[in-house]
Amino acid sequence: MSVVTLQLGQCGNQVGQELYDVICSDAQDAQRRTTHTTVSCERFFHQNKHGDLVARAVLIDMEPKVIKQSMKKAADSGRWRYGDDSHFSQKQGSGNNWANGFCVHGPRHIEVVEELVRREVERCDRLAGFMTMMSVAGGTGSGVGTYVTQSLRDAYSKSFILNHLTWPYGTGEVIVQNYNSVLTLAHLYQLSDAILVHENDTVHRICSQLLNIKHISFSDVNRVIAHQLGSVLQPALTADSHGVYSRNPLGELVSSLACHPEYKLLSVCTIPQMPSSSIAYSTFSWPGLLKHLRQMLISNSKMEDGIDWQMRPPSASERTRSLTGASFNTSLANLLILRGKDVYSAEAGGFEDPALYTSWLSPETAFTRWNSPVPFNKYEKSATLVSNSQALLKPLDNMVRKAWNMFASRAYIHQYIRFGISEEDFLDSFTSVEQVISSYTQLCN
Repeated sequence: MSVVTLQLGQCGNQVGQELYDVICSDAQDAQRRTTHTTVSCERFFHQNKHGDLVARAVLIDMEPKVIKQSMKKAADSGRWRYGDDSHFSQKQGSGNNWANGFCVHGPRHIEVVEELVRREVERCDRLAGFMTMMSVAGGTGSGVGTYVTQSLRDAYSKSFILNHLTWPYGTGEVIVQNYNSVLTLAHLYQLSDAILVHENDTVHRICSQLLNIKHISFSDVNRVIAHQLGSVLQPALTADSHGVYSRNPLGELVSSLACHPEYKLLSVCTIPQMPSSSIAYSTFSWPGLLKHLRQMLISNSKMEDGIDWQMRPPSASERTRSLTGASFNTSLANLLILRGKDVYSAEAGGFEDPALYTSWLSPETAFTRWNSPVPFNKYEKSATLVSNSQALLKPLDNMVRKAWNMFASRAYIHQYIRFGISEEDFLDSFTSVEQVISSYTQLCN
């Protein structure tokens, strides 16, 4: 089954291009991967009349520059390309204003976007669903992206929708980024089946501390995000697949992790991650990888450096945060994806520990494992954990607090009102996001 991706705004288009590049490169890495390659290409590409691999993607931005760059990079790779008629842009952006994107550009151009999506859907033999890629900080990605997601939900009500969000740096990229983030999350929570979040601060640390990149660019950050997303989306075998690769990655991801409408926020950890020059000289064992990944989950460490090895899951008599410390990360559900050599010998029982999960779900329900004997992106062995847990509580709480402080002083509110967003809309959005925070906080009870 095929996934149609919508790349929205500067961030969404840049991350999307890197993701397709990783997927195509990995799928074509070795001729022996016949089944793996076939499933991956069917999922993310179709072939044009010249036999070229063409991404199942729609590129949307209110300015043309980034779309042109993404299309050129894809064509220059020589491995794949974007469709010549799969993009839409204008000459003026959304000015980092969610209201401008959602209330003005979205409604004004939605018919064109819907037609581009329809064409892409009709190229699929079987549609698995949609993945939208966007930032929450700016105007086009967040505002237009939310409006387009709303349109997808109306037009394809039975299809899965996964929103991939890039979270801005905490120090600030855009002065109103916290407003934009609150408005985006509040609306997407009503529309999306699951919301997968990457934090720029975390990815930046991976680039610096694990990949040893001295002068970190957005391209470096985007490549790390693409690597982690690719490790989730490439074909894998589920427990009941009987040796057949998963056909609907979005549906199985959602059913494994987002089984309750109050809990839709997903985070990703992938190990190992190291400079490509070091991979050939490194060896890894499944016990070592899984021991590190489990402790990263427990202590909410987003990478294998700096793990708090003193943090432990609570015992049956210590199910409250006050007894176990403020940092323990309680999970609703976890999906472990193992790829590479001897994958079926890997013992993952540590992730079935009831202490890792909220008390009202059994580990049998909360934990899922996927396997693939095919190595990913040149790593002989790699492990990825997609978690629906309290991992995003801190950045979410910080974002809402900063947005409230600005709202209390009425800072920049007039810039949203002029495009059609009222103060009541802000208050409704604050209420929605605070309910999400409350729900995740109560997971540890």
